[in-house]
Amino acid sequence: MDFSSTEPAIYKAMDAAEKTLANFDLPKKLMELVKIRVSQLNGCGYCINMHTSDARKMGETEQRIYALSAWWETPFFTEAEQAALKLAEEVTHISEHGVSDSTYQQAVDAFGEEATAQLIFTSVVMNSWNRLAISVHTVVEQD
Repeated sequence: MDFSSTEPAIYKAMDAAEKTLANFDLPKKLMELVKIRVSQLNGCGYCINMHTSDARKMGETEQRIYALSAWWETPFFTEAEQAALKLAEEVTHISEHGVSDSTYQQAVDAFGEEATAQLIFTSVVMNSWNRLAISVHTVVEQD
């Protein structure tokens, strides 16, 4: 299904949200890591493929991309990146336990309130794209 033609108004709103993310002050590589991690948790192959490619183009290392699914078990991510990834995971699984006070506070301590809001919106928008792509079985093109 092509959402841009079947429901153009809401698709335009989604696209506008995505374009707003691009204007955030967050480091772009961090935003890609969050998008990849959210997509991993949701099982969205289409979005994982897109955002790993985008991250590599921005200079993200293969090693960090490969380790992202177990970020807490590696020394590859800064404390701030860890706070962002933990927040993204809790937002993605919000129905299980919500976002803990400690996770929220770690993000605010690392990024401040505005950037923490931007991290939450990045996770929310990515979760929405994942749900759209998974719902209609969007297929990744092979290189």
